[in-house]
Amino acid sequence: MKNYFKLGIKHGNTVAQILFFSCLVFLNSCKNNEDKTTTPKSTNTVKAQKTVYASHVIPFFNHWKLILGDGSNAGIANNFEHKDFFYTTNDGKNNWVVFKAPNGGDTHGTSNNTRTELAQAKKWYPKTANDKLEATLKVMNVSATGDARVAASYAIVVGQIHSADKHENEPLKIFYKKFPGHKKGSVFWHYEINTDGEDNSKRWDYSTAVWGHNFSVVGDTENTYPEEPEDGIALGEEFSYKVEVKNGIMSLTFSSKGHPTKTFTKNLLVSSYTTKDSIPAQTQALFVPIGQDGVERKNAYAGEGCFFKLGAYNQTNGKSPEVNKNWCSGAETHNGNIQKQYADGNYAEVWFKTASITVSNTAVSNQGYFDKND
Repeated sequence: MKNYFKLGIKHGNTVAQILFFSCLVFLNSCKNNEDKTTTPKSTNTVKAQKTVYASHVIPFFNHWKLILGDGSNAGIANNFEHKDFFYTTNDGKNNWVVFKAPNGGDTHGTSNNTRTELAQAKKWYPKTANDKLEATLKVMNVSATGDARVAASYAIVVGQIHSADKHENEPLKIFYKKFPGHKKGSVFWHYEINTDGEDNSKRWDYSTAVWGHNFSVVGDTENTYPEEPEDGIALGEEFSYKVEVKNGIMSLTFSSKGHPTKTFTKNLLVSSYTTKDSIPAQTQALFVPIGQDGVERKNAYAGEGCFFKLGAYNQTNGKSPEVNKNWCSGAETHNGNIQKQYADGNYAEVWFKTASITVSNTAVSNQGYFDKND
């Protein structure tokens, strides 16, 4: 009995030891399993976010060369962005292509104004044209400063037809303009005469309102503004334009939700302004007083290669209004410092959601224009 008791105690100690070590092994196993499930693995396999380029949003960039807000030509802008001037953004619903241009800086060609703008790589001739440009956009910013008496202040051009030849004038400029303190701005379009003769300094524009005012409505003083247009377009409000040139006739269509659709036509082959008496009253008031009182050649833009432009062509600049009271805004430019201009609102910005272009078979290379102006 005594021996059995001793053996029992020894056996009991052995069982206790086994149970103790088994618990330790189990607990350690649980800990290891817990570590495996809560400790993340290496993140080396996480992929970088893919850049959405403008050419992904609007796939038509083979037709254009991109001029940037520093005056440079970026060329064909497939898979390209520039964070100061040209990039994409998303408003929570759609991707948009952003065109941005400061009030002051290096400019392209002979212009006084900066632009981030597409210029068509081919040119076409109005008489044989069957060419079309369409776009849906919203203007997000116009200059915060400028002289209200200057017609170009607070304005931006969002689409054009430009001549590539001789005077390189513009049979079409589509404008948006909004005065400070106003909720709504104006959309209007311009026809610029193709001046007769060799002296182009006497050229002038004729402005037609789409929604709101035309170009000629200005302030009485540097810092007072005309009445806000009741039927205008607000910053951030979408509108669309369609420009078609066929057999010498330019046809324009403007549309926007909540606004009447407007249509216009203009003959690009036969001038309406061949004599001094034919200069419109609006032009008599706006341009003639500063010596821009020319007449147009009889066949207008016939025989000249023309091309489309699209983007943000800022019409507000820092030049003194004493130089030209219609085009020189005297706005803040911070001596060309782009970031300072962007910080205090002295820039133009346009977002495009969609755009398309139709190019006729008779169109030819526009390289000569870029050779002259780049």
